[in-house]
Amino acid sequence: MQTYKILVPDAHLRDLAVESAISGNQFEYLIYDETDPAGIPEKHWRECDGILVWHRMRITPETVAILDNCKLIVRVGVGFDNVNVDACRQAGIAVSNVPNYGTTEVADHALAMLLYLARGLGTYEKRLKTDPVKGFVAEGAPVVRRLRGLTFGAIGLGRIGTAVARRAAAFDMNVVYYDPYLSEGHELGIGFERKHSLEELLAASDVVSLHVPLSNETRAMINDDLLSKFQDNSIFINIARGGLVDIDALFRALKSGKLAAAGLDVLPAEPPLSVPSLIEAWRNEEEWIAGRFIVSPHAAFYSEAGYVDMRTFSVEIMLDFLLRDKVRNNVNPGWEKHSR
Repeated sequence: MQTYKILVPDAHLRDLAVESAISGNQFEYLIYDETDPAGIPEKHWRECDGILVWHRMRITPETVAILDNCKLIVRVGVGFDNVNVDACRQAGIAVSNVPNYGTTEVADHALAMLLYLARGLGTYEKRLKTDPVKGFVAEGAPVVRRLRGLTFGAIGLGRIGTAVARRAAAFDMNVVYYDPYLSEGHELGIGFERKHSLEELLAASDVVSLHVPLSNETRAMINDDLLSKFQDNSIFINIARGGLVDIDALFRALKSGKLAAAGLDVLPAEPPLSVPSLIEAWRNEEEWIAGRFIVSPHAAFYSEAGYVDMRTFSVEIMLDFLLRDKVRNNVNPGWEKHSR
């Protein structure tokens, strides 16, 4: 039986018990916890049959050039912007992601952020911690409002966008969405109102939630110009990718009062070694932002069950490809034209 060498360049966990239980003795894992390709011996890049890459290692064209034997790169997660798919395509290397894990966790997280802001939980918690007697007051929280009857606007209605929209509908919100990549008539099957431009969606929405992949087309799509088209006093949620949002523009929209509140699970740089002004104001508990902003550390995907799913599905995709010539969740179509 052939044993395949699988490189894991940026493993969160050195113990690959989940992965090994699935692959048995068919895979030999080369495990590192690096963010720089130079931290891994070139020999292992050249000899590996496949790569399981998380989100901290970037697979650049320079790295692809030394993948002499690699046949498949699996992104252990959904977003694959850290893998240069064009370079992989030209090298005849397939790239797959894992889209079918964590959807419920991410959707729950988005609604949790919305509820935290719209029900004033941060304000109430701080008041009661400061003074349990004088702080025992419901009135005066900056964002509190009734969700029923508000319009929830989803930018992108893929798996996660749909899951979030369904939860918003369960809170008696009116759901609208914008997604130019879905076929005509999609709205008839999903039962939500479709908008035909971003501007039309923003003008109608009290809450805007972002659900698109990061690409050259979408990078910094939430900028000063687009934020000016949001409804006054609306709420913005991003649990997709940090690079979709110009965080300084978001800072300006919140500080000016254009936006009522915002929740972010993702940031342009993670962790934020150079702390953006918005995060600094939140950390310093500046009065203007109190109760109007919430951030979490790219954690929306996480639960113990979701983590196991993500790791399990990644290895199954690799096994299907190397042992059975079965391609799953391919994100760089055309790679086979250059196949070795």
